[in-house]
Amino acid sequence: MKLLVGLIAGILLGAAPVWPAPKSCEQLKSEIDAKMQGHKVVSYSLEIIDKNRYNIMGEEGGKVVAVCEGDKVIVLRKN
Repeated sequence: MKLLVGLIAGILLGAAPVWPAPKSCEQLKSEIDAKMQGHKVVSYSLEIIDKNRYNIMGEEGGKVVAVCEGDKVIVLRKN
């Protein structure tokens, strides 16, 4: 019985998915910036701000394009 339980536990642990480490906000911001430049988008800014601060600020011409590090957002503003 112990052998069966050990075998099942080994199979389940071996089949567990390996999740990649989350990207930092700066890394994600630079990837978004590269995509924007690749699409020849001009006159914009990307800003990393606290999620709660964005909710307080409301819509000020910005759009949330990514959430990072759990409590931060990357906001795209067209100039």
